[in-house]
Amino acid sequence: MSGFFKSLASWWPRWLDGQRGEMRTPWERFIARVELLLVDHGFIRAVYSNRHRVSPNLYRSAQPSPAQVARMARRGVRTIINLRGARGNGTYLLEQEACQRHGVRLVDFPVGSRSAPSREKLLAAQRLFREIEYPALVHCKSGADRAGFMAALYLALHEGRPVSEAIGQLGFRYGHLPWGGPGILDHFFRRYEQDSRKEPVDFARWVTEVYDRDALKREYRAGRLGTLVVDRLLRRE
Repeated sequence: MSGFFKSLASWWPRWLDGQRGEMRTPWERFIARVELLLVDHGFIRAVYSNRHRVSPNLYRSAQPSPAQVARMARRGVRTIINLRGARGNGTYLLEQEACQRHGVRLVDFPVGSRSAPSREKLLAAQRLFREIEYPALVHCKSGADRAGFMAALYLALHEGRPVSEAIGQLGFRYGHLPWGGPGILDHFFRRYEQDSRKEPVDFARWVTEVYDRDALKREYRAGRLGTLVVDRLLRRE
């Protein structure tokens, strides 16, 4: 038992700050699964994965469990884009391991849900869509905000769909609420629609030549109620 408590004592602080980086023992693997299920709310995603097909080549979802990675691999998915970024916690380590086991490429492409995207990030997303192997799955934690934004970018930048269609990926049916911090993602696309009505311009060119991140940040107002509901009560990542 002394070894059990010693392992717990050494692991608990690293569990809290997310700086583990590896699973070396059965106990560490067990803790990683506990974190995935309880700390990272994986027990909710086990019931509802918020997985949807965006197009023939792209899926979107909440954070997948190892079992869900395996199921997507059996469906033919070749690439998983992780919008949460590389981390040292159990959720990430288990996803990374599952991707390696099932021959799926894991791409870490961190995206924010409460700030205006930079032009560099938008162009990097466009390059990513050109370079990855399909079919692909894009995910954040809940599959609502960041996954919706990237799905909309994929449709508008990669497939050339109208922004009026692409923005539907940021909808209530996916759990996205256009209030508080995440509302700036909706405002990004609305700004394009407003600009293109004044002077017609395709979306890709607008991103490259017209989009003004600083102006978007200045003009967007989250509102107290939206911030309270989305950021304080729901505590979206």
